Amino acid sequence: MMLEIDRLTLKAGEFLLKDFSLSIEEGECVALMGPSGCGKTTVMEAVCGLRAEGVLSGRISLGGEEITHLLPGARKIGLVPQDVALFPTLTVREQLEFGPKLHRWDRDEMKSRVEGLASDLGLSDLMERLPKGLSGGEARRVALGRALSLRPRLLCLDEALTGLDEARHDEVLQLIREMIEREKVTALHVTHSRKEAEAISDRIVEMS
Repeated sequence: MMLEIDRLTLKAGEFLLKDFSLSIEEGECVALMGPSGCGKTTVMEAVCGLRAEGVLSGRISLGGEEITHLLPGARKIGLVPQDVALFPTLTVREQLEFGPKLHRWDRDEMKSRVEGLASDLGLSDLMERLPKGLSGGEARRVALGRALSLRPRLLCLDEALTGLDEARHDEVLQLIREMIEREKVTALHVTHSRKEAEAISDRIVEMS
């Protein structure tokens, strides 16, 4: 089992989620759906280490290793957030290099990885641009590349297609599906859209 959430109880402000469990097999893509306010994003943030102070009980394991209280950077998880959150002063190339540089990758290995991702994601001609010069679809592709650059054990997508027009939405959705298959990465996809869930997920989990 790649991801295992076992009887997790979470508190975020006044919100309380009790005894939530979920298992995802290696290589599987699972969509997490449910009404607004049911805790989908809160669960994902706990998995990524962004809600450690809110975990009251239960455990989270990734690849057999307990990560419940690990720092975010030690979890080997890639996140594409709803607001994209690109670094405003970094070029596309620097966005893709950010994780590998932080983890002190060998320069040649980093160059090969970044150039390969840029080619796969259609970013090769945009490498020296800053985020303010990118369209919404281009920014989503950069965020996906940044999340995948470290070859994560788990890819988390949090409403990652919000705000795109229909043409760009379908284009990026297809690209996400292709990249999940190409990278053979396990994925957790939080979405309100059944169309998105059915397009890229092996299984849909509904929260109430």
